[in-house]
Amino acid sequence: MINTEAFTKRLQKVIDYYGETASSFAEKIGVQRSSISHILSGRNKPSLEFVLKILSAFPEVELYWLLNGKGEFPAIKKSVDVKPVDIKPEPPPVAIQEKIQFETKKEKTIESIVIFYTDGSFKNFKN
Repeated sequence: MINTEAFTKRLQKVIDYYGETASSFAEKIGVQRSSISHILSGRNKPSLEFVLKILSAFPEVELYWLLNGKGEFPAIKKSVDVKPVDIKPEPPPVAIQEKIQFETKKEKTIESIVIFYTDGSFKNFKN
């Protein structure tokens, strides 16, 4: 069960953090001004739709923090260190290499090699 009084304090913290008024906050999340007013005054409890609209409009707000007060606000984005990977195609198996060498001795040249992957994608290597 959500603690309405604590939720109201967290909602006010979100509004203050973004420097919004109740009216501008209501406009940004797509609800009527009275909805914000009634929740802040404790008259109404927030609906799931109301909470989801906040999360959609303000990605720094975490659901668990908003509902239970646990976690961080604003949400700390964890960065992932991504390093580029140089992917080199593996050489074909020896049997294919031998066949390619055999066929190239007959004055033939390879025009292209197509590799099909199980996910439906492919790579086309042209000479």
